[in-house]
Amino acid sequence: MPERSEKSGGGESTLTVLLALAVNLAIAVMKAVAGVITGSAAMMSEAAHSVADTFTEGLLLTALRRSGRAADREHPFGYGKERYFWSLLAAVSIFVSGAVFAFYEGFRTVFGAPEEQTSPVVGYVVLAIAFALESVSWAQAVRQVRRGAREEERSFLEFLRVSDDPTVKTVLLEDSAALVGLLLAFGGIGLHHLTGSSLWDGVASLLIGVLLAVVAFTLASTNRGLLIGRQADPHLVRAVWAELRDAPEVEQVVDLLTMAVGTDRVLLCARLDFDDALEVAELERACVRIDDELRQAHPELDEVFLEPVPRTDQALRARVLARYGDVRL
Repeated sequence: MPERSEKSGGGESTLTVLLALAVNLAIAVMKAVAGVITGSAAMMSEAAHSVADTFTEGLLLTALRRSGRAADREHPFGYGKERYFWSLLAAVSIFVSGAVFAFYEGFRTVFGAPEEQTSPVVGYVVLAIAFALESVSWAQAVRQVRRGAREEERSFLEFLRVSDDPTVKTVLLEDSAALVGLLLAFGGIGLHHLTGSSLWDGVASLLIGVLLAVVAFTLASTNRGLLIGRQADPHLVRAVWAELRDAPEVEQVVDLLTMAVGTDRVLLCARLDFDDALEVAELERACVRIDDELRQAHPELDEVFLEPVPRTDQALRARVLARYGDVRL
């Protein structure tokens, strides 16, 4: 498995989040002012969208800072999963601050008294400026994902699916939703302007709410899986399995457990059936050597535990079968 460059870690993720934070803060102010001037529900929903995104970036910065702390006695496997926790809160923020307000504005406009639109040109100008600014943040997130995908020899979508760094995925989905939301708001304001009916403005606001709810659910599902304890990258698992199987002292890999304990940090537990002819001292040296070789080949391995076991142990076999199904031990 290709090694990840240092730049794919916290440094570039921090740059991506900081850029998104600055952009969203500026856009939130512009949209709020334009929403008050135009009286557009879609514009106010977009203002809430940008406010939610701004809170989200603040939570992601907290995630990056706190997840980088070193392991200690209380947390021997480190604080890597803090990134997943704060990213989960970011997903909740998108739904509560953005989607709920957009739904409120949409229902109020669709089912309430008709509203007149004022100064729609202001709305068009603000949306155009916001689209340009959001494109800058979106382009940075896309560059980071493409670089990571290229380093790991994956497609763009596959990298997003298996990545254990939720920050860049959150920013990319946020910015993508922001661009789509701006187009929806433009359509709502434009149709209101052309037809004189505020119904279109309300429909656009409801669609923005649906968009934000889908993004929030997607991000929450991703971080839920990482918090529960997701298996490491399948490429890494297969590579480690092959290297353990090929070790001269190992007769068979009985079981292999991995878990992402942070971004680019993996916990590995392997149960191995060693050659019965090995003496105790030889077995100890073999474990030390295998551990060192695995860490050299895969720097993301944070902790490695190797357990000698007989493959004929029926209790162990039953546990492995219960987890994986009918596999050969």
